Amino acid sequence: MKIIIHGGFFSEYSTDAATKKAKQDALTAIVTQSYEYLKTHSALETVAYAVTLLEDDVLFNAGIGSQIQSDGQIRMSAALMDGTTQKMSGVINIQDVKNPILVAEKLMPYDDRVLGGEGATHFARKAGFEAFSTETPERRAEFVKKLAATGTGTVGCVALDANGKIAVATSTGGKGFEMVGRISDSATVAGNYANAFCGVSCTGVGEDIVSNATAAKIVTRVTDGLPIASAFAKTFEELKPYDGFAGAIAIDAQGNIYHQDSHPSMVFASFDGEVVEVFG
Repeated sequence: MKIIIHGGFFSEYSTDAATKKAKQDALTAIVTQSYEYLKTHSALETVAYAVTLLEDDVLFNAGIGSQIQSDGQIRMSAALMDGTTQKMSGVINIQDVKNPILVAEKLMPYDDRVLGGEGATHFARKAGFEAFSTETPERRAEFVKKLAATGTGTVGCVALDANGKIAVATSTGGKGFEMVGRISDSATVAGNYANAFCGVSCTGVGEDIVSNATAAKIVTRVTDGLPIASAFAKTFEELKPYDGFAGAIAIDAQGNIYHQDSHPSMVFASFDGEVVEVFG
């Protein structure tokens, strides 16, 4: 069993030492708690659980503490993918829910598994998710002062369970001050992808990640027999012509945990049952 989580790029909220340590401590606690959960749950259940914990932590740009768009509203996106069934579900630009990833999880059994905007919010209400404001005073202050974060905040999790199954989940509060209707990478296969061979969750500038099809490329290359480190190296090399801003975490079927970012530094933590590693 293996698990890795990310909390976006450190520059997103603050660069002070206290915030850095707080994020590292939060990631350590969440990855440890999620690994315990993984012991008795599937990879799919665990990635949703881990991302819920990340969404509930105001330090990260997903769920509570999400960025505010140019019209003063918060719209969030999240997706979940089962590497075994190859099913992906997601919500795009959903509003006023505490945990977008849980709405995405609720959509998994449906034929129509990716919903956007008002449709996503309406589904959430019908499914029993109550209205909840994810705005924080810090985000409102950023909006009022027009001091947007760098657009690099997303959270995600990849897990390999005891049965060798892989799943991935990703959630974002957006890049801040974006145009209304803008689509992030998080609920696409560019930012969130898994199969029986590998799972990848991305963070960074969504447009760059989509242009590179980052997650899908890495997983496809591992599926075709490329070692995970080589798959990452080749895919990140393809970001260079346009100075693409991206970070990714992954686990392959052999239990190899891997990560890479193009612009330091992504914050993430992994746990293999013995050692917790925290970076960023």
